[in-house]
Amino acid sequence: MTLSSSDPAWFPLAVRLDDVPVLVVGGGEVAVNKVRLLLAHRARISVIATRLVADMRRWVEDGVLTHIAQDASDAAVRAAIPGCRLVYVATDDRALNRRIAAIAHDLNVLACAVDDPQPSSFITPAQVHRGVVRIAISTGGAAPVLARRLREQVEATIPDGTGALAGFMQAERERVGAACPDIVRRRRVWEAFLDGQGASAARAGDMARARDVLDALLSGDGPGGEVWLVGAGPGDPDLLTLRALHMMQNADCVLYDQLLSPDLLDRVRRDAELVFVGKRRNRHTMPQEEINAELVRRARAGQRVLRLKGGDPFVFGRGGEEIEALLHSRIPFQVVPGITAANGCAAYAGIPLTHRDCAQACMFVTGHARADGVLDLPWANMARPGQTIVIYMGVAALPVLCAELARHGLPDDWPAAIVERGTRPDQRVFTGTLADLPGLARENGVGSPALIIVGQVVRHRVVSPSIVAPSIASSSIASPHDASRTDP
Repeated sequence: MTLSSSDPAWFPLAVRLDDVPVLVVGGGEVAVNKVRLLLAHRARISVIATRLVADMRRWVEDGVLTHIAQDASDAAVRAAIPGCRLVYVATDDRALNRRIAAIAHDLNVLACAVDDPQPSSFITPAQVHRGVVRIAISTGGAAPVLARRLREQVEATIPDGTGALAGFMQAERERVGAACPDIVRRRRVWEAFLDGQGASAARAGDMARARDVLDALLSGDGPGGEVWLVGAGPGDPDLLTLRALHMMQNADCVLYDQLLSPDLLDRVRRDAELVFVGKRRNRHTMPQEEINAELVRRARAGQRVLRLKGGDPFVFGRGGEEIEALLHSRIPFQVVPGITAANGCAAYAGIPLTHRDCAQACMFVTGHARADGVLDLPWANMARPGQTIVIYMGVAALPVLCAELARHGLPDDWPAAIVERGTRPDQRVFTGTLADLPGLARENGVGSPALIIVGQVVRHRVVSPSIVAPSIASSSIASPHDASRTDP
């Protein structure tokens, strides 16, 4: 099959290359990377080059590749290509690479000129290997360095024992299929295995323990329900933890709050049921008792229930109340922490929560008034120098908050800031003092979600300069009454 050189194919090396003859042109570091990849696929490799780097020489000595000690002349290449299935051209001479790729095309053999998609008839993506598990990442030749960076990120998320786990599942697949002819139940058994102790045992090489766990799942009526309390962070989807993403991809249903952005919910498994339990305009929040009852009801029905909360479930997220209800009803649960708004919003706003010169402590409080409208806070403990106060849910009560802190001892010119829609693309930051922050918020139409930070640390706010030349750029101190978006 001949492919157009102007439209290189995405070639994931997912096919078996055991003993498939491949020609590599070049003996330097560029060629080494391709040979290493081909060796992982057990290809039969020949290399044309007059000189070889150390890795190449060692592979020749080990007998895992054949060295054709010639210049990459047209005649030598034409003599070596017949019988080969693929050609990698990996010299540091682009003109030579293109000429050799053209020869391969003439001989109807697929060729890849490294880092040059124009003459290539296929492109090899960056790859992650874990035994039989192989993940390919391609930009279609547009940005190979980006593909490699993405591979590094994927590498960090895939445990080393994943190959052993996949091998175990492969060995047990036929047996599980016979025991679970129903495809839905079979999927649930495997998912419960992966989410539980069975996968951990297989990754560690304890196949007997893994088999015991799998047998227990097969012998029962199916995996039982469970509740996962997961912190989704302050807004930026990139701040989700890997554990949170894993659970979002495995939940049967999701009970979520108003503060979660659509971008976050897009990470949830497509066929999961989404259940809104937060506040909308002209509608009160679902009572906490009803949320607790719904978690219990769904778990008892066998569902894996994801209770997805903004920030961290245990920081003004009422997660403690929910796990008490689950424990009382003997419902299994897991808690996954998230980056709370104080950490995320302060970092994206460039405000340190502690600072050796002015803040050796940090206090988190909620500015949400009681049902009777009274804002009952430990004002005397809050109005102290040497600490930072972070106030959640305080926009509506901002004038009262600032006035009470001043009344209990903080000066009117005490630094304060408000971070609106923190960590999101439309984040806004206003810095001022206790005296003028309510007016700044009112004049600029600040609304929820927003976080209030009070303390001398606001004076130490650092706004990131342009990232065009980050290696030479210097930081700048934000001025009072500043409103800006701050790049993290």
